[in-house]
Amino acid sequence: MERFAWKARVLPGKLDEYIRRHDEIWPEMTEVLNQAGVHNYTIWNVGDELFGYYECESIAYAAKVQAESPVVDRWNAYMKDVMEMEMDPATGTSVMLRKVFYHE
Repeated sequence: MERFAWKARVLPGKLDEYIRRHDEIWPEMTEVLNQAGVHNYTIWNVGDELFGYYECESIAYAAKVQAESPVVDRWNAYMKDVMEMEMDPATGTSVMLRKVFYHE
């Protein structure tokens, strides 16, 4: 199992809206995540910072499925007015954080 983590920033005054949109996540978006093999996807917040984490069999495959999905493109456009995320132009997904510690 591989692990993927990302960070982003919620725009000022937009945290409640960010949460609401995730409370009402589109079924077609969750289907893409399922197709990508994404599991245990969790997002945390402190202040204006967001931290996301998920597990998958292959980060490369998960990134490919998401990058090729028009649903993900629509979701990213939908979320632009509530958050800023640095995207990796090579994968079309968020920049992968470097793991510096792991305890099992």
